[in-house]
Amino acid sequence: MAEPSYLTAVRESYDTVAADYVQRVPPPAAMDPLSRAMLAGFAELVRAAGPGPVADLGCGPGRVTAYLAGLGVSAFGVDLSPRMVELARHAYPDLRFSEGSMTALDTGDDELGGILAWYSTHHTPPRWLPAVFAEFRRTLAPGGYLLWGDYVGDERLEPTRGYGRPVSYESYLLPLDRVAGLLERAGLVVTARLEQEPGGRLSRPHACLLARKPPRAASATSAARRRGRGPG
Repeated sequence: MAEPSYLTAVRESYDTVAADYVQRVPPPAAMDPLSRAMLAGFAELVRAAGPGPVADLGCGPGRVTAYLAGLGVSAFGVDLSPRMVELARHAYPDLRFSEGSMTALDTGDDELGGILAWYSTHHTPPRWLPAVFAEFRRTLAPGGYLLWGDYVGDERLEPTRGYGRPVSYESYLLPLDRVAGLLERAGLVVTARLEQEPGGRLSRPHACLLARKPPRAASATSAARRRGRGPG
């Protein structure tokens, strides 16, 4: 099966801008306080649940992956761009980084204690998001958590330059309720949401969603109810 054209555009664009991205994008310590709080809360929940490691999907140069590791989480990074992965491995040699696509993760079923999708799904055309979110559910362990954070809106962007370089990717800003609905339809339960208006370093409305894959007992109960009888 041929690779979707948007993945090729994203890979080539981020290979081109990788070094400039590192120079222009602030490190996690410079994030706004609410975003840092969401990351910290996510890390605490994953540590308490303890079902497996955390995958930082679309990890870029690895700085947020390392930030999670500093919060006591067993984290590794995955990115579509070989150049980004190279920079991450160089900067954080003690952490694991690999090339990969969110549409087909090289991870077994029920393996991950958490998934972080931090500013990493907005290049995905909306028609592909159900497949991406299905991969999130497949790879999360029962009781595992997803933290999704990105810009929101109702707009398709087609920039010709990014981070000072030519790019060919597109961005799709979706209403938060639509993203939450897609996660729910993929079988993930949204448990918290945060919306922020533009201000400071945030040039557009930003949101975070915390979601969880139901624990096995809850999944069995829900399935039994759908069949019209109680569990057992």
